[in-house]
Amino acid sequence: MKRCVFASAVVLACSLAFAPVVLAQAAKPTPATPAGSTAPAAPAKFVTLVKGTAQIQYIPGASKRVGKDVVTVFKVKNVSSEAIGLLRIDELWYNAQRQQISGDTQTVKRIMPGEVVEVTLKSPYKEGLAQSQYMFSHVNGKVDPKKVKAF
Repeated sequence: MKRCVFASAVVLACSLAFAPVVLAQAAKPTPATPAGSTAPAAPAKFVTLVKGTAQIQYIPGASKRVGKDVVTVFKVKNVSSEAIGLLRIDELWYNAQRQQISGDTQTVKRIMPGEVVEVTLKSPYKEGLAQSQYMFSHVNGKVDPKKVKAF
């Protein structure tokens, strides 16, 4: 009986002695950084948005038929002192009797002061398209658009 107790005590002592070595995890290697790497990007900062009327300038491109669509490309510049959030541009197409028959809406997430963005409007082509009209709005109010020939 003493041998069983002695043998089990030896097994227990050996398992406790070798447990840290067996159960220890290898250290994770640290990734090597290349010599020419740059610092991580700065965290995003809060940008104040225009509340009320925003000022923009725009240059409308010529409307062209492409397949089954009428495509108009705009260039829009924010001339306000603050960023414009969710700028919405609506293009409405009318026939000769002044009835709306087609249109498209595009939204630009954010335009910083002085930034120029390009917006493409694609309206389905229908027979009798005569004239288009553009409407601008943004999330916090109205937009005062000014048509210009160049920025």
